[in-house]
Amino acid sequence: MKKNIGIIDKVIRLFVGLFIVIYIGFFQGSWWGLIGAIPLFTVLSSNCMLYQIFGISTCKIKEEKQG
Repeated sequence: MKKNIGIIDKVIRLFVGLFIVIYIGFFQGSWWGLIGAIPLFTVLSSNCMLYQIFGISTCKIKEEKQG
């Protein structure tokens, strides 16, 4: 899979995912906390399926110099 998540996007997703898992999952005692696993998974895989569908990429791609 092609990477389409940049570093800033990863950091935001990491904090949002951890917040959802910790606050909603543990402190509130709700199964809805499992939704926080989605942004955490995208951080680990560096790929977001919604970004892929809509052709979005926040990952800066290094261009190779030709010639």
